[in-house]
Amino acid sequence: MNCTVEPTAEPHFESLHRALDVVAREQKYLALTQAPPLAQSIDFYRGLIAGGFPHFVALDGDRVVGWCDVSPVFGHSRAHVGVLGIALLPEARGRGLGRRLLQAAIDKSWERGLTRIELSVRTDNANARALYERLGFEHEGLLRRTTLVDGNYHDSYAMALLR
Repeated sequence: MNCTVEPTAEPHFESLHRALDVVAREQKYLALTQAPPLAQSIDFYRGLIAGGFPHFVALDGDRVVGWCDVSPVFGHSRAHVGVLGIALLPEARGRGLGRRLLQAAIDKSWERGLTRIELSVRTDNANARALYERLGFEHEGLLRRTTLVDGNYHDSYAMALLR
């Protein structure tokens, strides 16, 4: 797999939506258990791009195998904050793509004027936690029972990176 990391653009939207659905159905990494309707996802992607917020995809040819975005937090007193989202398809994990995607999103966030990027990560997702820590994210607390999947609660860590 020889992947590139690029800013997300219109031609990526359908493949990105399919990748989102695959990762969501794993019920381990995202707050979603399936992708929202395609039109809703496209509106989200377009909104981030139009607002100058980071959204990057990892591509294997024309196929999206991962993505990373930083979404705005609304409210005047929180305009400096973005919320990180990142995921990779199973076959794309462990190849350094997460780090490449995350670094691109961090760089774009700082260019955009953000000074805080926050995220939550399930406590049982050791690989993601380690990646975030390597790139400077710090633990800010434990969020109890943040997700409920098949009758089981899962806790998450709150983490943030400050510029």
